Amino acid sequence: MSDRFTILLGGELLKTDRLMAAVTGSRIIAADGGMRHAEALGVVPELWVGDFDSTDAALFERWADVPRQAFPREKDATDGQIGVETAIGLGARRLVLAGGLGGARTDHAMQHIVYTVHLAEKGLDVLLTSGEEEMTPLLAGVTEIDLPDGALFSILGLGDLTALSIENARYPLERRDVPFGPPMTICNVARGRVRLTLEAGRGVVLSRPYDFTGV
Repeated sequence: MSDRFTILLGGELLKTDRLMAAVTGSRIIAADGGMRHAEALGVVPELWVGDFDSTDAALFERWADVPRQAFPREKDATDGQIGVETAIGLGARRLVLAGGLGGARTDHAMQHIVYTVHLAEKGLDVLLTSGEEEMTPLLAGVTEIDLPDGALFSILGLGDLTALSIENARYPLERRDVPFGPPMTICNVARGRVRLTLEAGRGVVLSRPYDFTGV
């Protein structure tokens, strides 16, 4: 069976060609209110997990045939984390966290970003996406991101970045130390497949593959 899972989260999600390419062929787990995205994506989750405090009666009725695992509202994990850990328990090595950016809950979006980096440090291949925006963890080594020519991307350090190199971009860097804080690596423009090399540190790459306002 596939080791690629999509976790449907409760944030904003725009159906795009890139999103569908990432989701197609993966196993699907819905986390609480993230189930509302299933119909738009044309997928049927194999499992629905969470405390269901964000799920109304109509959604329950529409997806009554999907197996559920219910958890108490007072718990030490978010519904999204439960979905991810369930997927890992089923053999996931590659994860698409769909609906993990944007929306009314900035705290959830920021936690998804930090959690995604944590998962990458454990060796998982993780993409966090709203369809409109994509987030890829940046760790020591080489990271390549396939973006359309002219698409915007930014690098956010979660600490100091040592010897960061950026290739195939309007604003390249070569082994530049980037201190934590200053927005030095915001608003770059892809020139095709972006190649990033980092000696030490960790961060994230936020991409807007359909945004060409920087051209």
